[in-house]
Amino acid sequence: MTRILLRAGKSPFTQLSPEVSLEGFSSGVWGSNVGNFIFSDSVHRLLATPDTEIRTNAFLTERIEVPGSYIKRINNEFDHFVIPMANAFRGSFLNNLKRLTNVIEQLDIPVTVVGVGVTGGKGTLNDPIPHVEGELADEVNRFMRAVLARSASIGVRGNYTAEFLSKLGYGDDVVRIIGCPSLFKFGPEHQVNKKVETITADSAVTMNLTPYVPEMGPISLHHAKHYNDLTYIPQVSNDLAMMMWGKANPQYKNPKLPIHVQHPLYLEDKMRFFVDSHSWTNYLATRDFAFGTRIHGNIAALISGTPAFVLAHDSRTHELAEYHDIPHIKVPDLAGRKDAAEFYEEADYTAFNRNQAANFERFAAFLTENGLSHVYEEGKANPEYDARIEELNLIEPVRSLAARDPEAQSQAYSRVQRLRNPEFQAKTAKKALASHEFPLTVDGKLERKRKSALRRVARKLESLAE
Repeated sequence: MTRILLRAGKSPFTQLSPEVSLEGFSSGVWGSNVGNFIFSDSVHRLLATPDTEIRTNAFLTERIEVPGSYIKRINNEFDHFVIPMANAFRGSFLNNLKRLTNVIEQLDIPVTVVGVGVTGGKGTLNDPIPHVEGELADEVNRFMRAVLARSASIGVRGNYTAEFLSKLGYGDDVVRIIGCPSLFKFGPEHQVNKKVETITADSAVTMNLTPYVPEMGPISLHHAKHYNDLTYIPQVSNDLAMMMWGKANPQYKNPKLPIHVQHPLYLEDKMRFFVDSHSWTNYLATRDFAFGTRIHGNIAALISGTPAFVLAHDSRTHELAEYHDIPHIKVPDLAGRKDAAEFYEEADYTAFNRNQAANFERFAAFLTENGLSHVYEEGKANPEYDARIEELNLIEPVRSLAARDPEAQSQAYSRVQRLRNPEFQAKTAKKALASHEFPLTVDGKLERKRKSALRRVARKLESLAE
């Protein structure tokens, strides 16, 4: 039995309530953006062959001062550390990258990085490759050395990342362009085709957006007004706090964006926040079309079989859209276009479908090169995995406090009433700790860790109630 430790917020089989998902972890169980579940859950499924045991680490290998005893346990209890990543080569992730590298440097087992990407410079669509100097370059170099000492190659998202690493001295002898593992979740035969001839005002349309892209303000208002069955699916922890507690996003002030409780999408109950990837993709499978700036919001639609269109606002979204031939347009090229019907008419999935098998084969070859099996190898299928997912009692999406549906109102009122309940605070912390498949705590440290988490939850809840 091969034992894999997977870098992921939680196991796909673990269902956590919205309260626990948000308040029981410092930045949400998903690490600030629930889109992280799309690629980590995909890798989990792909590697879950019948002769493999996978446990998730709740990002604990990136915590401050990871004890030597924890690293020793990884070496003793696992055969492989697999690290699915997104755009980790960026300044805002630098401290996480340092801490993760500290751990990797002490491991004796193989380490495989799947799908890492770079974030470009200011105005990244025109400047997609960061300068190869300074602290970012130094830490990426250190990370690369640590990983490649324990693996045959590293898997990156696309050409921009490969070029960045090439300038640091890492060529195609060790760098493999594999795209995003999410799009291989259902194998080489996965296809996406349009479900309806055209998009109308009554079509089931789903939108995603990034709050620092100003063009999405008018687009969100336009669709709130003109589309009767529109759903906006936010993805970051601040959005969930707004939906659950009515707390406006403190980072952004643009009144045209759905980041405050007075936005039409909030008031008209046209928002849904999913705290699990399977409830998310199940919902998207029922929709006609998805579009927006969130790359994994659109990939979630594509793996559910629903057409999606990317509004590429930076190099990291453009890199993946180009590699996988996902229909897209650069935001600066919108030239006044802002309607879902226009995006749908422009979308063509011929190249995406044609290249899926070849892209998958490159990804599969990368896994094989690094000693990893996958469920699409002959004799490695694992139908019990999907059967187990089907049996889960999935968490329903969070709706806004303005929802008029009686059931939604009851859930919202109960949530607010629990806000200051000490028992709720304690259960939130305990449930969060219990969800860790491979906890940082050992022996006598468990109670101390539980109390620390409880204090953090209490402080967070108190600040939200102000």
